[in-house]
This record gives sequence, structure tokens and C-alpha cells, in this order.
Amino acid sequence: MNLTSWGNYPRMENKALPFTSIKDLETILDHHENLIPYGNGRSYGDSALSKNIIQVKPHNLFLDFDDATGQLHVQAGVLLAEILEVFVPRGWFLKVTPGTKLITVGGAIASDVHGKNHHNAGCFSECVEFFNLMLPSGDIIKCSHTDNVELFRASCGGMGLTGVILDASISLKRINSKYINQTTIKTGNLKETFAAFERYQCEPYSVAWIDCLAKDKGLGRCLLMVGDFGKDGNHSYHPKSKLNIPFNFPGFVLNKLTVKLFNRLYYGKVFKKISKQQVDIDTFFYPLDAIGHWNRIYGKNGFTQYQIILPKENSYEGLEAILSTISKSGKGSFLAVLKLYGKANNNYLSFPIEGYSLALDFKIEKGLFELLDQLDQLVIKYGGRIYLAKDVRVSRAVFEQGYPQTDTFRALRHQYHMHEKFNSLQSTRIGL
Repeated sequence: MNLTSWGNYPRMENKALPFTSIKDLETILDHHENLIPYGNGRSYGDSALSKNIIQVKPHNLFLDFDDATGQLHVQAGVLLAEILEVFVPRGWFLKVTPGTKLITVGGAIASDVHGKNHHNAGCFSECVEFFNLMLPSGDIIKCSHTDNVELFRASCGGMGLTGVILDASISLKRINSKYINQTTIKTGNLKETFAAFERYQCEPYSVAWIDCLAKDKGLGRCLLMVGDFGKDGNHSYHPKSKLNIPFNFPGFVLNKLTVKLFNRLYYGKVFKKISKQQVDIDTFFYPLDAIGHWNRIYGKNGFTQYQIILPKENSYEGLEAILSTISKSGKGSFLAVLKLYGKANNNYLSFPIEGYSLALDFKIEKGLFELLDQLDQLVIKYGGRIYLAKDVRVSRAVFEQGYPQTDTFRALRHQYHMHEKFNSLQSTRIGL
């Protein structure tokens, strides 16, 4: 069985190469080329697909924990979900977490993931004390904010193209509850949406579902959810049981009419302009994880997530143009997420910049890539970039305009001969 991405597109012949020891991994590097590390298969596009795939997930031991500082040392194949199961009952949580807990620590570093608190906590690399990286030579290098800094900045967000992350020490944060005190703000248009984000920017966590098919006066309407951990001392965390999608949906299920109906119902489920409730960790941070194989909703041809970010000064005008283009196309998404971001870090290929990001899921169908090409031009016009962990089709020219440190990354790849061993479908496409 060939390994695939979460988007189930593209599909390719590949060879899975698991390892149980460092010596096994050295042997893999000695005997194979066109390698890429692969965690739990949750990157959406082709960033973890190659002819030869190193399976990191079985490399998943907990190594050490300091209860005084919250410093956790784990092998790279440990899932964020496994960390939560052990440490939320002890009063600890991840400092930075994306919208799924079903990714490995190595994958979180390689994608330099971010979450609902980027505006005040930054990317995952901010909570990484160090990690050990195996280079193409087989040498193991300790990388941190102070040691081998170039390798640290290249590997955090480097999509597995610098080597194999073996283990990492990350810092957790103390929490006083498994519950989040959530406030939901219902907006009527994009102007109200931006005003709400600014009004609530002091809240630790914020994210908005946006109706990407709304038009005219309703363009940009959303449900903004903000919140913070409660203080009731209840840490009795138990992961929720999952619903499961047992098969790929027929292609006709998701269409302009069904997505428009879903968006109308979802927006309409909230009656008040401002409402408050208490929700648990999984509901607030990981709603889609409650549905097993939810990617099958998009059918056998798969899907892609298009996630872009625009500088803050251009975000309103740019998002207005992008949302108008999507709405006119009729190729909407029932999962459309808007987030506010803080300042960029120094990592060469990390996605976030200070501004707003929009993420939408599209099923693979005729005319989609032409629409995304149009959106690419708007993203470049307004000074933005596209997230590599979600991408499956962006061109080299568009990519390079969004990432000014691309040449620095390429130079480091050649310095350590990484380009001779580690390549993905994505890296070949965009010339990394």
C-alpha cells in the first residue's frame, strides 16, 4: 500500500522505509535517494511524498519530563494527541497547537505549525528548546535557538528537506482546567469581522469560521470564537470517541448548493451577536479530529487546502478581493478559517507574517486549479504567501515571491548536500 497525503492527492508509487534504530536509519540514508520523512500523514499536499519515504511515527518514545519547568523530551514520532493524554490530567498543555492533535512532534517542527494563539505565542518553534537532526551524512546535530542556528531556522518550516528530526525537547504550559471559556461573536460582513478581531485581540486564542460564499453586503460574515482556559481545576481529560466516515463520498455530494446550504445553516445556528459557553479542549482546538477519515467527504479524487496569509496593512482589501473571487466562482468551502497572526519569526520558510490568513478546503475538480491560479495572483499583489504544509500545486515563481529567504534555504541545502538525499514532490516542483 502506497502512503498518501491527507488530501489523497496526488497518488504515487512509493516505498515505505521504517526504522527501529539509529543504525537502521543510517543504512537507509546510505542506500537510498529521493527520501523524505513522513509522520502521521496529515500534511495536506505533496510535501511528504517522494519515491522513498522514511516512516518516523514508530520512533515514538517519551524520554524525559521536568515537572518543575514543563520541559518534555520525546522522540519525533510522538503524536501531539499522546502528549495531551498524558499531560492534560497533570495540568499541562501545548504552548502552541495546530487545528489537529494527530500530527507528530517532528511534523510540527518541520511545518513550524501555528494555532489560534499565534498573535501572542508565535509558531511551534518558539516552544522548542532543541532537537537532534540526522543529516544526509549520518551525522547527528543538536539544533536550537543558540546552537547550529542556521540548521534550526532551516529545519523549522523546512518541510523535512534538511534531514530527519530524531527527538525534540519542547516546553509545555500550565493550565487550570480542561475547559475553555469561549465567546462567539457573530458578524454581518468583512468590516465587522475585522473590527471584532481587533476588539478581541487581547484574548489568548481566536479563530473565525467565515462564510466564503456570502456575497454583496454579507461578504466576509463570520462566527469569531475567542477564549481562554478556565480556572476550575478540572483536568479529567478523556479524548472523545470518534464518528467515522467509512468510505469516500460520491463526488456530487459536495457542490455549490450543498456547501451554500451548509454555510447558511452553520452561520444561522448562532442567534445572538455575542454568546458565551464553556467547551472542552477537543471541541475548541480540534473539532475535526472527532470525525475519523473526514477527508473522505471530498470523494475519491481528493481535496486540497488553500491557505494564504496577507500583511496586516493589506489584509482587508486583499481578503475582500479574494473572497469576492471565490464567491463568484461558486467553488466554495464549508471549512473556511480566518485567523489573526503576530510578527514573523526568523525561520527561512515559516509561513506566518503579521496579518490575517484564510484557509479553505476545495475538492479536486475541473476548473479548481485555474481558480487557485487567479487567487495566487491576488495573494502576490497584496504581498502574501502560501502555506507549504497545505499546498499541492503552487508554482515556483509564485512561491519565491512570497518567501524572500528561499535562496538562503537553498544554499544551506547544498552546503550540507541535503539536495542529494532529501526531496519531495513539492520541493522538486518549486525548486528547493
